[in-house]
Amino acid sequence: AQLVESGGGLVQTGGSLRLSCAVSSQTFDSFDMAWFRQAPGKEREFVSTINWSGGSTYYADSVKGRFTISRDNRKDTAYLEMDNLKPEDTAVYYCAAGTAMSMNVEDYDYWGLGTQVTVSS
Repeated sequence: AQLVESGGGLVQTGGSLRLSCAVSSQTFDSFDMAWFRQAPGKEREFVSTINWSGGSTYYADSVKGRFTISRDNRKDTAYLEMDNLKPEDTAVYYCAAGTAMSMNVEDYDYWGLGTQVTVSS
């Protein structure tokens, strides 16, 4: 499977962005999907995950209440709606696909190349 993220950009503190992850696969609806992010000089960290049907989601504490993960299995696309953005949300955001919901990088089989999100103060 190939994953392509889009929707990143520059936004002011308090603003919103919606990231998309288009997946080239005939079995998109069999994947659990996730978003991770990596800031300069830091390790890649978990943001959110959603199961294959969209019926189960999980968030990192740092984004809970501000970010919403979703998916459209008809469009083979996952989304991350980010509201009330803060400067500490600045990072490259990656989507990932795997066969289990997990907070661990190593549990995902496919990755996109990432999209930059920059939040100015």
